[in-house]
Amino acid sequence: MKTRCSHVLLWVKEIHQAVRDFRQLGFTVDYATKEKKAQHAHVWFREGAIIELLTSPPNARYFKWLIDIFAGRGAGNRMMRWSQEGEGFCDVALVSDDFDNDLSTLKRAGIAMGRVVPWRRTKPDGQQTSFRFVYPRTERLPFIVSPYNPSQHPEKTEHENGAESLSKVRMEVSEEDWQAVKCLTAGDPTFIITPGPKTMVTGIEIACLKKALDPALLHGAVIEVSSTDT
Repeated sequence: MKTRCSHVLLWVKEIHQAVRDFRQLGFTVDYATKEKKAQHAHVWFREGAIIELLTSPPNARYFKWLIDIFAGRGAGNRMMRWSQEGEGFCDVALVSDDFDNDLSTLKRAGIAMGRVVPWRRTKPDGQQTSFRFVYPRTERLPFIVSPYNPSQHPEKTEHENGAESLSKVRMEVSEEDWQAVKCLTAGDPTFIITPGPKTMVTGIEIACLKKALDPALLHGAVIEVSSTDT
């Protein structure tokens, strides 16, 4: 396996308010598509994993069965869960530079995967980027994405609050998911994995934050100063 953390997903009720709040916290936040109809926004760092803010269409629950057809069994439950559990970290994505071979490795390891979905996104400047993703059929396992083509990473990224990198992702993992999560994350030191009643992202650490962040503006996210900075 050649995966590493790509992004943690933070589900929010209203994307524009969340973007305003994260900007107030001192983050530079970029909409993934044109702002008016955007459902995703990114907090980029100089390198490594990022935060993706996302929301869901109000009528998304009516399309659960279509999502299963489109992305494979379990995908609908996964995407419905994002909103049903309320604001906060809802998922985590792993990027693979060897997407097809890593997918074969996962299948040989007995991790049932859904359909590979090709996706294209038009950025606010009109440029397009494409990527692929695939969800494990077990809805709480991390999912796999290919690198963006072309890359979306900004040439220069600075945050007023001093943030430089997403240094750690903390996860609780259930007993039944333990081996699969260890296989998927492939020893990436970004992850701190501990046993828990259900598989979920419990928080992240960010390096070089100048001060603690106001929880009232975090939309359920638990974001702490990196332990190496204290």
